[in-house]
Amino acid sequence: MPEYRCLLAVHAHPDDESSKGAGTVARYHAEGVRTVLVCCTGGEEGDLLNPAMNIPENQGRIHEIRMEELDRAAGIIGYDEVLMLGYRDSGMPGAESNQHPDSFAMAPVDEAVGRLVAIVRRERPQVMVTYPDEQTEYPHPDHLRVHEISMAAFDAAGDPDRYPEAGEPFTPLKLYYTVWPREQWLGTHEKFLELGLESPFDDKWLERIRSRTTVTSARIDISGYDVRREALRAHATQVDPTSRMWFGLPPEVQAAVHPFDDYLLARSRVGPVDVAETDLFEGVESAALRR
Repeated sequence: MPEYRCLLAVHAHPDDESSKGAGTVARYHAEGVRTVLVCCTGGEEGDLLNPAMNIPENQGRIHEIRMEELDRAAGIIGYDEVLMLGYRDSGMPGAESNQHPDSFAMAPVDEAVGRLVAIVRRERPQVMVTYPDEQTEYPHPDHLRVHEISMAAFDAAGDPDRYPEAGEPFTPLKLYYTVWPREQWLGTHEKFLELGLESPFDDKWLERIRSRTTVTSARIDISGYDVRREALRAHATQVDPTSRMWFGLPPEVQAAVHPFDDYLLARSRVGPVDVAETDLFEGVESAALRR
């Protein structure tokens, strides 16, 4: 593999880095890959979902607390660097905060892409990870914008005529979408029933999951790197520690249900790759040699 490998993940809010792909980052960090998180907003519109944290002294300092939580979670996961893109949380779809002048949703797209391009050119990642184009189940304005600017930055970072003020051009080689496969959720539901526990998933939720046709092209084995639970607990304002969905199964049981992170390859400059990749850096070495 190339002497320098870098994985750059683009997320919308503090806590997204913990729920999506945390085990993958932990594994690659342990293998010597430089791991970089771009967090696009400060999470200012987050709710105090943990009753123990829903106290008056916390209600006026959500941004500050979420930055502290992000720092703890990133350390647990193994991110080498956390970079803030500098926008305000836009809030849920239709909220008044969508129109806040500092919100990510209101930011000029070209400006936001330029900020991300500057990071890509500085960090020089061969692999980028972002959100998929299909987000009808959770159409958060910030998640939609993350997809939009990630795709644009992947294309623009290597073009010397685009954003010349953003640094020396660099062309990333692969871009992946994070994926929640159907079998992961259904396997979790079935494990609750097998152990005689009440499942957190109702019939309506299960029907929606069973109808999902998620396509996966890369499956990363995260056995021994299941850091998601601990990282989510670091986001004490956002994650209820009594949540059965996240914490209802014993850790060792949950880790064995689906010991993988799943991805869909969205863009590739390395040529044809195996449709069942087990390494996000597959093909990177040969592509680097051709350049």
